[in-house]
Amino acid sequence: MGDDFNALFRTFEHTAFRLEVRERYNAPREVESFKKFLDGEPDNLEWAESWLSMVREATAAGRRFSRVRVVSIPLSDYSRFSLRASQFTNAAGEDIRYVNRDVAHDAQLPNHDYWLFDSRKLAMMHFGEHDRFLGAEIIEDPTMIVQHNYWRDAAWHCAVRRDDFDAEQG
Repeated sequence: MGDDFNALFRTFEHTAFRLEVRERYNAPREVESFKKFLDGEPDNLEWAESWLSMVREATAAGRRFSRVRVVSIPLSDYSRFSLRASQFTNAAGEDIRYVNRDVAHDAQLPNHDYWLFDSRKLAMMHFGEHDRFLGAEIIEDPTMIVQHNYWRDAAWHCAVRRDDFDAEQG
C-alpha cells in the first residue's frame, strides 16, 4: 500500500488531483508548524520542502498537481493554517482551490479523501483515530474510477481559486 502509493507521485504522466474533505489532518510533520501558526509565530514550512520540490519538478516537466479543499465557514484554525500554507504550494505550481462544505454537499461530493492520477489510478485515503493518515488503498474498479473523475470535475467546477478564496476570507 505505502510504496505503491508513494510511487504514484513520481510516476504519473499528466495530472495528480486530490480531494480533501476532512476538517483537520494530523500529519506528524505539521504539528510544530501548526503550533507556531496558532501562536502567531513565523514559520518557513521547512518540513514541506520535499513536497514543494516534487511539485516544482513535476510542474517544470509539464505535469500538473491540483487539489480541492472542502471547508466549513467560518474556517477552523486548521483550515486557516492550511490556507496560509497553501500559498507556498501554489507558488511551487500546485493549483489549490476551495469549496464551502455546504456547496460541496449540494453538489453531492463524497465525504472521503482521494488522489486521482492521470484520471485512471485512484488512491482512496484512510484515516484513523486523531485524524492520522493510515495509508491509501489503490482502487482498480473502473466504475469507481469513473465516479471519482466525475466528483473531481464537479468539485473543480464549484471551487474558488486559492488567492480569490483567501481574499474573500479576509
